[in-house]
Amino acid sequence: MLKINNLDVFYGDLQVLYDVSAEVEKGELTVILGANGSGKTTLLKTIMGLLKPKRGLIYFEGSRIDGLSADEIVRRGITLVPEGRKLFPLMSVRENLELGAYASKEARRKLKDSIELVYSIFPVLKEREHQLAKTLSGGEQQMLAIGRALISRPKMLILDEPSLGLAPKLVISLFNSIKKINEQGVTILLVEQNARAAAQLAHSGYIMENGRIVAKYSRDRLLEEEVIRKAYMGG
Repeated sequence: MLKINNLDVFYGDLQVLYDVSAEVEKGELTVILGANGSGKTTLLKTIMGLLKPKRGLIYFEGSRIDGLSADEIVRRGITLVPEGRKLFPLMSVRENLELGAYASKEARRKLKDSIELVYSIFPVLKEREHQLAKTLSGGEQQMLAIGRALISRPKMLILDEPSLGLAPKLVISLFNSIKKINEQGVTILLVEQNARAAAQLAHSGYIMENGRIVAKYSRDRLLEEEVIRKAYMGG
């Protein structure tokens, strides 16, 4: 579904991605692991059109997207849940969800059904429907951020550090919900510091180090202690 070929990406004169190539298969959950500063978030921003590569190509469902704007990429079927959630704190849960349909006529047409789907995955959001987003707990805010992304009817959902700052019990619940979303047919690309939890969900995964993809592993290999150590300690 997603094919990335030989990306070089810069911030000004500073190169941050080097010859990055990766693939995400339709219907699968693919994880990207690596220490802070390894280039994971930069890669996601480049996929979404928020950064433009100096070299390389990105294909989604066979068509090039590396020259498109972020809103056009959303309309093609990719949605990002960014690190930090980026909710509208003075708007209600319902209003935040409705904004997920803004970029697409198709999403606006199916808004009612999409909201019911989100409430079925995250029942607490229905209970909090009229609360301001800023009054939610950290875990509820993350659910809302994912729910808002689902409202856009994505074919591929990209998640950047969804468990960051959450208590372990909430992490388990959140990852169960991510698994459920994937099982409903949404392809997922996941960047996550909680390597073991992410590996248990993933069909395959990549290791990033210093702006480069250094390895690709199957789910069984991802769960090995040595692979996780390499992802976060190098070598």
